[in-house]
Amino acid sequence: MNYDYQYGNQYYNYYDCFGIKSTEYEIMAPEQSQNVQPGMEYLMNPRPIFDNPNYTGSNKLKDKVAIITGGDSGLGRAAAIAFVKEGAKVVIPYYNEHRDALETKKYIEQLGGECLLLSGDITDKNFCKNIVKETLNRYGKIDILVNNAGVQYQQDDLNSISDEQFDWTMKVNIYGMFYLTKEVLPYLKSGSSIINLTSVTTFYGDPQLIDYVTTKGAIVGFTRSLARNLALKNIRVNAIAPGFFWTPLQPACWVKEKIPSLGSDAAMARGAMPYELAPTFVFLASDDSSYMTGQVIHNNGGQIMG
Repeated sequence: MNYDYQYGNQYYNYYDCFGIKSTEYEIMAPEQSQNVQPGMEYLMNPRPIFDNPNYTGSNKLKDKVAIITGGDSGLGRAAAIAFVKEGAKVVIPYYNEHRDALETKKYIEQLGGECLLLSGDITDKNFCKNIVKETLNRYGKIDILVNNAGVQYQQDDLNSISDEQFDWTMKVNIYGMFYLTKEVLPYLKSGSSIINLTSVTTFYGDPQLIDYVTTKGAIVGFTRSLARNLALKNIRVNAIAPGFFWTPLQPACWVKEKIPSLGSDAAMARGAMPYELAPTFVFLASDDSSYMTGQVIHNNGGQIMG
């Protein structure tokens, strides 16, 4: 793999800037934290790598229209960049990360792509209705929905999770996905794809993310049931269960002391940058996965196997 990467006017080596090494595992980032959810990418040190400059599109998504919630940063940004490289137009609903969103839009436009930004709260059904309305007004159709937006909070035990936190985590991670999918569904046609983001934590049960893991487990069930419901319409529904990726969600969730060790328990003994997940999004969105539905793809460096 070529680890040289260009960001803006800067040109640097992956390991020089991002791979602070220890004798046991590769540390992707030093201690840091953010006091906002779901986090701001522009505040991260180091900045995540969201685009592989060696990735060349082949029109797998030519003229497709994709809605990617939380596409302003993190894994959603990586998906948006890859989709644009494959010929798609992207719509990015995001919460309040305006600087990240504008940066993403600028990057997409520099690639010659098109991007529509929509700021709002996906737990509000009216905003979900507006996402669909604005997408149709701009592009006239919807082919792909990526339910990526989410929040997570570290708590030591069940009694530490407030009713307010539990309610908000449920609303963002589950209700928002439900509302938007319901609004998008009437406009999807044969060959369309829905991609939901679950998590590796669902499959090993992270003890400090009880409410988050609960929502991500629900997303697996939602994916499987909806996949069966839509299979004869040739609308595919799949999920991705990422391991540790360096995204704003990490410093916004964990205590700063935990950051350097994240990803160390994977078989590959490292975390990953968002661009490493981008081809999986493309695979599930394109006809390459035309005979796949109801599945969960595990990209976790070997943290969970089987």
